[in-house]
Amino acid sequence: MPISISDARSAIRARALAEGFDAVGFCHAEAVPQAGARLRRFLALGRHGDMGWLAAKADRRESPRALWPEARSVVMVGLNYAPASDPMRRLRLRERGAISVYAQGSDYHDLVKRRLKRLGRWIGESLACELKVFVDTAPVPEKPLAAAAGIGWQGKHTNLVSRQFGSWLFLGAIYLARELPADAPEADHCGSCRNCLDVCPTAAFPAPYQLDARRCISYLTIEHAGTIPRGLRRAIGNRIYGCDDCLVVCPWNKFAQPTGHEPLRPRAEFDLPRLADLAELDDGGFRKLFAGTAIRRIGRDRLLRNVAIALGNSGEARAALPLRRLLADPAPGVRAMAVWALGQLLPRSEWEALRRRILPGENDEGVREEWLA
Repeated sequence: MPISISDARSAIRARALAEGFDAVGFCHAEAVPQAGARLRRFLALGRHGDMGWLAAKADRRESPRALWPEARSVVMVGLNYAPASDPMRRLRLRERGAISVYAQGSDYHDLVKRRLKRLGRWIGESLACELKVFVDTAPVPEKPLAAAAGIGWQGKHTNLVSRQFGSWLFLGAIYLARELPADAPEADHCGSCRNCLDVCPTAAFPAPYQLDARRCISYLTIEHAGTIPRGLRRAIGNRIYGCDDCLVVCPWNKFAQPTGHEPLRPRAEFDLPRLADLAELDDGGFRKLFAGTAIRRIGRDRLLRNVAIALGNSGEARAALPLRRLLADPAPGVRAMAVWALGQLLPRSEWEALRRRILPGENDEGVREEWLA
C-alpha cells in the first residue's frame, strides 16, 4: 500500500522494527561531508595497512552520492549483538582461543542482508522509488551515516557507540532516490573518558578518534594476510580472531541488553575453543567447523597462524606438542609462527637443538627468518 512522504519516516521505522532491527535512523545523502577528508588522511598516513580495497574505492566511500548519484536520503538500521557475559574473561584462559563476539554466531552479513532486502522491497513498493541496499561489504561510510542518522556517535575508538545499545550494533544502509526528513544527529557523549584508548594491548590509537589499523589486533588477525610483526605477537595473547577490548570497556555498555537474535548468540564450540584442537584442523575440518560464520572467510591457514601465536603466548609447556606438529604444516605462514611460538615455550637449549635439526632442510625464506631471529 503506497505511503505519503509525510508518513514515510514513521512507517519505515515501524516496518524496520517489525523486521527485527533494533535501531532505525534517517539522514540526507550529503549529511557526512567530513567523511571523505578523514578517509583520505587515514589512507595518506598508510594506516589502512594492506587493506587495498579501502584505497581502491575511496572516492566512492566518501558519500552516498559518490557511490550512487541518485541517492537523496539514507535509512540506517542497527541490529543488537550484545553478549550475555563479559568477553574479557576469555583472555585469562590462555589454552583457549578468544574469538570476537561478532563472529561467535552465524555470519551477520546473511542475517542483516535478508532483513534489509525485505525492508527495501517494502519501501520500494510503498514509496515507488529506486533504492540500494548495503551491508558492510560495499564502499559505504556506515558509521558516519549512523551518527548523522541519530543512531549513535563515533567514539574515541572510531567505532559507533549507542546510548541504548553501547558498542554492540551491526549496521545496514538503504540509499533512497527520494528526499525524506532527517533525524537529528547524535551528540558525542564520550566526555573525558579514555577507557577504549588505554585498554588497547597494541596502542593502536595514535590519538582520540584516530586508529592505526596496522597495530589493531582485529586487523592483524583477520585482514592481514602476512606474518604478524614480531613486536606485536605477545600483545595478541590468546586472541585468534578479532579483539573486543576497546568495545567492552565502554561505560555506555551498562545500558546494553544481550541480543535477542538467536543466530547471533554464540555457538557453544566458539565460546572457548581449545587451541590444541584448532591446531589439528585441516582445510576440510576448518570448512566444516566454521561453515556459515564470518570466520570462514579468512581461511584455514590464516586462522592457524593465529592459533600458533596464541599457543606460544599460553605459557604452557604442553602447548609445544601441537606446535611441533605445525612445524611440518603445508602453509609457510603457519610454520613460521610455530617456530616463533616454540621459541617462547622451550628452554633455549632445546629450541637451539631443534633448529639445528630442521634449519638445513628449510628453503622457505619466511620460516628461515624465524629460525634465525
